[in-house]
Amino acid sequence: MNSAVLAQSLYAKPTREVGTKRGIEYKAFSKITARLAACANGESGFPELAEALCENQLLWTVLGADVATDGNGLPPELRARLFYLTEFTNHQTRLILNGQASVDVLVEINTSIMRGLRNSAPDAPAAVPS
Repeated sequence: MNSAVLAQSLYAKPTREVGTKRGIEYKAFSKITARLAACANGESGFPELAEALCENQLLWTVLGADVATDGNGLPPELRARLFYLTEFTNHQTRLILNGQASVDVLVEINTSIMRGLRNSAPDAPAAVPS
């Protein structure tokens, strides 16, 4: 391997991105919501839907755990609403997997969260794991 190829392999893709905390959250919601929307539009089958739902549920579980901690700086009412949405997302996911509900409501919830994140004031930069 010559030095040019070695340099390209080492520097071609950064291992970490930099962004704000809200930007990181927005990006996570954006990726998962796009996958859910593709499933809602019939662009994928059940295995892809199940995987997207699992990722969405994981994101909401992490968010729910974060808002449940004492160190979370959000106002108590907002924390309670986000925790409720975590519970609702878990329930709705079970219904979707059982064929009793549509994924559209999860897409709508995530999109609303993304709007809130986009309209928030910026905060301190943070590293984003790739």
